[in-house]
Amino acid sequence: MTISEKVAYLKGLAEGLNLDTEKSKEGKLISVMIGILEEVGLSIEDLEENAQALGEEIDVLSDDLADVESVVFEDEEEDEDEAEDYDDDWFEVECPTCEEPLIIDDKALADGFIQCPNCQSKFSLDLSDDTVEADEGEE
Repeated sequence: MTISEKVAYLKGLAEGLNLDTEKSKEGKLISVMIGILEEVGLSIEDLEENAQALGEEIDVLSDDLADVESVVFEDEEEDEDEAEDYDDDWFEVECPTCEEPLIIDDKALADGFIQCPNCQSKFSLDLSDDTVEADEGEE
């Protein structure tokens, strides 16, 4: 039973008791209380309807946001996948001359030497102990 139905039942009970709402203080009090309960019941029903409508709107917005996120973050996921693939193919070393950080890829590693794009010095790579160290070479 809803609140409005309960208030209507209470109102029917009060009418069935034939309370004198004109002369009796108790009858007037009960009549006013029932009137207030009716207003409260209607207000609660309105609030419940509004809450349900807002919930439905939130669901629609949530679905729309999920669609936007899938479009926006799809590119980032692809970029991350590409970056992960790229991360496996290079590492960073510091130029011994100018201390500029340099990116070393598999090709430069296979060649055994690199040229710093900043200071133009050439140096070889020392691959001992599973670490890469730059040894100054000919310029």
